[in-house]
Amino acid sequence: MHTFGKVFVLLLSGFGLTGCVDWVEDTQDLVSFVNEAKRTPGGKIEPLPEFKPYQSFVYKGASMREPFIALLPEVQLSEEELSAELAGNGLQPDNERDKSYLESFPVDELRMVGTITGREDGRLWALVRDSNAEIHRVTEGDYMGLDYGEIALLNEHGLQLTEIVKNGRGGWMKRSRSIALDEQE
Repeated sequence: MHTFGKVFVLLLSGFGLTGCVDWVEDTQDLVSFVNEAKRTPGGKIEPLPEFKPYQSFVYKGASMREPFIALLPEVQLSEEELSAELAGNGLQPDNERDKSYLESFPVDELRMVGTITGREDGRLWALVRDSNAEIHRVTEGDYMGLDYGEIALLNEHGLQLTEIVKNGRGGWMKRSRSIALDEQE
């Protein structure tokens, strides 16, 4: 039986080879198709599309409010003010002014934890905690944050800063930023 298996495999291989020989010899239809394809004229290749030069885009979202901070009444810049600032109208931070203590902290590290009203003048003050867990009293017109942020608007729910940041074109522009009252305090 073992010998029979070997003989069967040899016969099967022989039939397979004869089939391949027949196929290789019968390629006249393939040769005629290739010759016919070579005789037909080639098609026209379309030219490459015209290259359009890149148009730069000025991102104006930096002056908009942050989407993950509670909504306060916005201090909006008009389109003319924004365009003038992007063009480099001479806006720059006042480096001659003495910086306040809260200007040594990034705004992300400052938390508004409450408000108080002054006894004598009735002025509203915000209580801001820095990353050293110290509480500071600030009001409209005071500065805080690393980007020359001036408090433009203050209420019981939060405060609105107007920061002066680089516009990416060698100039400066104003940007609004909010700090909401931290309800967990």
